[in-house]
Amino acid sequence: MLTRILISFFIMIFIAACGSSPKEDAGADGAGGSGLTSVDYTSDGVKAGTGDDLIINVGDRIFFEFASHELNGEAQEQLQAQAAWMKQYSNVTLTVEGHCDERGTREYNIALGERRAQAMKNYLIGLGVTADRLSTISYGKERPAVLGSSEAAWSQNRRAVAVVN
Repeated sequence: MLTRILISFFIMIFIAACGSSPKEDAGADGAGGSGLTSVDYTSDGVKAGTGDDLIINVGDRIFFEFASHELNGEAQEQLQAQAAWMKQYSNVTLTVEGHCDERGTREYNIALGERRAQAMKNYLIGLGVTADRLSTISYGKERPAVLGSSEAAWSQNRRAVAVVN
């Protein structure tokens, strides 16, 4: 039984590999150029410069203390890695989402989420990312990453997240 499963798996991999082909490149003048483009992939098979690349190889979020928008040392290290990644992929733009835990009013959390998103954006700008590549939005407490009314859940919801546009 295990042999059949493995054989089926390898056949599916082979078919999938045979079914994909390089994309053609018309070139800047539309004349055709070499006819092929290259797509870069990271060592783990993720397309370079994409949202998946950011999430898997750099990290897309930072976390905050209760009722704070101050960046701690861990957040600053994470943002330094994100800034380096953005410099490597100069065509990428991000939306920075600000989030809060469930405590507090909707209005308070929308304002706090905006301050968190702005803190992340401003730090990235300070590291050399141009402002026109960054936008912000606050979701307040409306989009929790983790459901629950505990410190474990709240700590995961007090965050700012970089989303590749």
